[in-house]
Amino acid sequence: MYLLIPGRHHLLTTFQFKYLFKILNAQTTAIAADGSMELFNEPIEGLVFAVTSANHSGTKRNPVPFHLRAMMIEDFCRNLNIKTWVFGIDDVGVLPDFALYTLQSIAHQSDFTLQLTPQNTALVCSTHVMDMYQKKGFKVLPAELATIDPQTFHAPLPWEYVEKIAATSDWRADTEIIEGMHSASYKLWSIYGLGEKVKAVLNDPIIGDDGDITESRDYGTYVKQMDEIAHLKYQETAAYLKPGKIGDIGCAVGSWIKLAAQDQRLNESEFYGIEVTRKLYDICSQRKHNGEFANPSVFFAMKNAVTNLVFQANSMDTIHTSSLTHEIESYGNRCDLLDFIANRYNELKLGGVWVNRDVVGPENGNKEVFMMLNDADGRNADPYKEFDTEAELNTYLSQLSTFSKFLRFAKDFRAKENEVLQYSKVHINGLIGIKLKYKDAAEFMLTKDYTDNWNSEMNETFCFWSFDEWKQALERVGFRLRPESKAYQNPWIAENRWYGKVELFEDEELKNKMPYPPTNMLVVAEKIV
Repeated sequence: MYLLIPGRHHLLTTFQFKYLFKILNAQTTAIAADGSMELFNEPIEGLVFAVTSANHSGTKRNPVPFHLRAMMIEDFCRNLNIKTWVFGIDDVGVLPDFALYTLQSIAHQSDFTLQLTPQNTALVCSTHVMDMYQKKGFKVLPAELATIDPQTFHAPLPWEYVEKIAATSDWRADTEIIEGMHSASYKLWSIYGLGEKVKAVLNDPIIGDDGDITESRDYGTYVKQMDEIAHLKYQETAAYLKPGKIGDIGCAVGSWIKLAAQDQRLNESEFYGIEVTRKLYDICSQRKHNGEFANPSVFFAMKNAVTNLVFQANSMDTIHTSSLTHEIESYGNRCDLLDFIANRYNELKLGGVWVNRDVVGPENGNKEVFMMLNDADGRNADPYKEFDTEAELNTYLSQLSTFSKFLRFAKDFRAKENEVLQYSKVHINGLIGIKLKYKDAAEFMLTKDYTDNWNSEMNETFCFWSFDEWKQALERVGFRLRPESKAYQNPWIAENRWYGKVELFEDEELKNKMPYPPTNMLVVAEKIV
């Protein structure tokens, strides 16, 4: 008889060890498939640990990587004196029968030497995961579970200790944690600094449970966009890169690093890609496995550069970021952005540079302007109509006039953040114009055409700082902007997205037409002290 022990297994407890020890050395009770309690005294041939979400790490649901979880289990089982198997079970989304997938994965990974059935296996489980196995006829050894309805427990579950560690200032000084953790967990958590890492991950205000900044992003669209503009990004930044240790924070799918690794000037450099989004990090890792990088010294890590340093202090020659800083402001807050700036300064060597390419707001963004919008380049009926799918919404928004699209934008923009875009309609020479802040007009102009990812884009703000405000923030921490730094307008955007659709005026009489705002900035910030 085998004992199957499924779970994420980020931490193992003293209770679990004693419980398994008791089963291996004395009879106990089990919950039968029909819910009845019965004696369990069968000889045990081995323990099978199914480590779920094995392909995830560094996320709130799965902060500890699989290899460390497996090492912990092996050490945990050493004094149980029984054969033990550890199998990683990948997260594959929501499956109605994840139990079947787990059993199939174990059979496949063991070359079909372990085919677990209700006849040769009992389950050790205290959560509702047991329901899937009971339906298949497995007996359940309930471990921490004391009563099913209501659900009560003999001891805290392992994840409760993980959460307590994340909420405790010094987990090594907490008696309840130390007594509850098995020594194998305490040793490994101490050696690898997991307490501090888990605390940072679980308390991160920006990243979601599965390592995503936003759940509404279409990653297929996003990855395609990143690859398409990689050459533009690299051409614009290459001249300012200092050879040596080069970091790309928010490296997406590694496209910028791929081009940098081909640059002959940087042959002797080391490249470090930092990506906080799990799905994008996985793509980077796969590309490295595929041998897509010309320079072998390319390394990727899944880290959050907002809350912590991601490189050693005073170690980097160049740090590159692109289209990232506005996401920190959008999904975090102003303090997060200021921390991010300070972290980059602290990571650079003296004379090192941070090359930051991103969107930017106009100067004097709070002044009121008058915006005239084309209302004849699309439909105007019901701009607020809702749809069940992103594809349907994309089609509908693409057919709206520029004027009606603004009305929809004003309703949706930063609504999840409880922000309200202030504007008023004004009658000008028989036409209807919009009176609003200059930076809000620029937000609409820069965002209005991203209809294929509308719900995600409505969370993001582009124009929170002008170039001069960026300069002031960087100089406050000790950076000096090199003269190549600038705000500029992408002529393609102006010609293809603004001409004939949007006009800006300083006065209600429409006598003083304004130039279009900048679209982007390139900042080359040098650490001088």
